[in-house]
Amino acid sequence: MPDEQWQQTFRDRMRGFQRRRSTHLGAAALSVKVRVVSGCFHREHSPHAYALIDRLQVPTDVEIVEHESGPELLVFAAVAAAGFSLAKSVIELITAIIKARAEGVKRGDRPADPLELVVRRSDDGQEYREEVILKIGHTDAVDAAAIEGQIEKALQRLFKK
Repeated sequence: MPDEQWQQTFRDRMRGFQRRRSTHLGAAALSVKVRVVSGCFHREHSPHAYALIDRLQVPTDVEIVEHESGPELLVFAAVAAAGFSLAKSVIELITAIIKARAEGVKRGDRPADPLELVVRRSDDGQEYREEVILKIGHTDAVDAAAIEGQIEKALQRLFKK
């Protein structure tokens, strides 16, 4: 579990995102982190991946925050009768980032350690929840439907009261 100072920084980042994107009434803000297991996944060490990432279409209601360990997507989960879900465009963006990392490694980006897909949220009551939902190597097949399914299962657990 991250320390209290990091959790406060995370809560502040999420509140800022919600303020900037306040048009999503009834939707829940969350973070989807594409994190390298060990080492770095940022522009300096992954220039080929970021050249591809920079060309991606980012939905207007998504923010990408760059970190040394990998990009973090600030997104809204839609609330429906069946539970929570992410927009198809967000799933496609996550899939494209993972594929860009794999392609970058093929072209020489280092390190080549596996990625973890992490879903995180913080609510107004100061509760912090995080779940690593997928670990994927740069040679593993990337399946958007599987990613979507894992995210939806995680959302049900993360938003469970």
